[in-house]
Amino acid sequence: MNTTISNNGLPKLPQAPSGQGSATQNATGTTGSEAASGTAGADDRVQLTDSAKAMQEAARAHNGAEVDTKKVEQLRQSLANGTYKVDPSRIADRMLSLESQLKS
Repeated sequence: MNTTISNNGLPKLPQAPSGQGSATQNATGTTGSEAASGTAGADDRVQLTDSAKAMQEAARAHNGAEVDTKKVEQLRQSLANGTYKVDPSRIADRMLSLESQLKS
């Protein structure tokens, strides 16, 4: 399965061919039966898991953070010249920390 990345960074999800299924979808995103009844979305609800809520919270916490351009440039240079060292122990510790945050 291929996923195409659009300019806004969000993947385009595969679409079912038109004519498949009993209800067709119009330009507004409602199916023919929903448009006819006028009750589209009356009982629709979204409920996020605790993991999704934790990820949203983490994203909000970093939205206002400034980028350390000096550090980014140092990383770019070390990657370019092959001197960047990977610390597997540090990566494992961070992964375990993230896992424990998501479980909370």
